[in-house]
Amino acid sequence: MTSELILFFILAIVAVASAVGMLLSRNAVYAALYLILNFATVAVFYLMLSAAFISLVQVTVYAGAIMVLFLFVIMLLGAEHTGRLSESGWMFWTPIVLGAVLAVEALYIILRQWKAIPATQAAGSDFGAPAAVGLELFQNYLLPFEVTSVLLLVAMIGAILLARSKKA
Repeated sequence: MTSELILFFILAIVAVASAVGMLLSRNAVYAALYLILNFATVAVFYLMLSAAFISLVQVTVYAGAIMVLFLFVIMLLGAEHTGRLSESGWMFWTPIVLGAVLAVEALYIILRQWKAIPATQAAGSDFGAPAAVGLELFQNYLLPFEVTSVLLLVAMIGAILLARSKKA
């Protein structure tokens, strides 16, 4: 077993454990911190793939800016602690049933398409380079990029409207 494979398995365990910790945490601040840990492990995965730029963007944008925004909203709304949900039967069983359906679908796709999965290929020399990311983003994905920017603008306006006082 190579050291890279051992590092991958350790990071995979940390990523899964932090995701489970985020889902099971009753404190919203702790859940956000678990999410930051998950983002950091994903950034290390990108580094292992020789995509330093994407790793830096992962840390800067997600673990930095987005999580600061999440923590600001959590603190602003005073929603540090999540309350217990009612013990309704459908609220307990619906996520379990939907998760089971998703697992069955994923298993079906994996087993059905096993032969059609292409062999892995080595990444190109420009994989993850800023120029390659920019060209791909603005040539092939310009419309989704612009739609995302409009959605972020609408979310920002909505946050301002929700945060302003009723007196103004």
